Amino acid sequence: MGTRLRAVVRAVTGLCAGLILAGCSDDAGVDQHGRKVAAEPLEGQWLVINYWAEWCAPCRSEIPELNALARQLEGQPVRVLGVNFDGLQGEELNKAAHALGIEFRVLEQDPAARYQLPRNEVLPVTYIVDDQGQMRERLLGEQTAVGLTARLSALRGGD
Repeated sequence: MGTRLRAVVRAVTGLCAGLILAGCSDDAGVDQHGRKVAAEPLEGQWLVINYWAEWCAPCRSEIPELNALARQLEGQPVRVLGVNFDGLQGEELNKAAHALGIEFRVLEQDPAARYQLPRNEVLPVTYIVDDQGQMRERLLGEQTAVGLTARLSALRGGD
């Protein structure tokens, strides 16, 4: 009986450790400020994911529109997220985001795999992901807050 009890305790301990580690790894990395981005608060949210680069002139003029959209959507189940096309990390990402005046959250880790987003070689590109984590639209070129609001409203059923 002692051997069987130890085996059960080991199995339960291993299962618990696996669940804890799985929970720890389920995040979206860190943002441009080095803060952890938990995946759970993003679940059940609509996401506007914009890919940008410092060298992209349309990206630079689009940033104020995305900032305005992020402010406009505060308190709603929609988040504006940025991703640096060149894969900048750490302090380089922070400096680039600051230089462009980005006010919304920029993910250090590309969420393309999580949301099955196709890679684009053209910038800027913006993806709209629904509250179930499914890509609903890919928008090429410079976007406006008004245009993105209209697309979101149409996709969300006018709510």
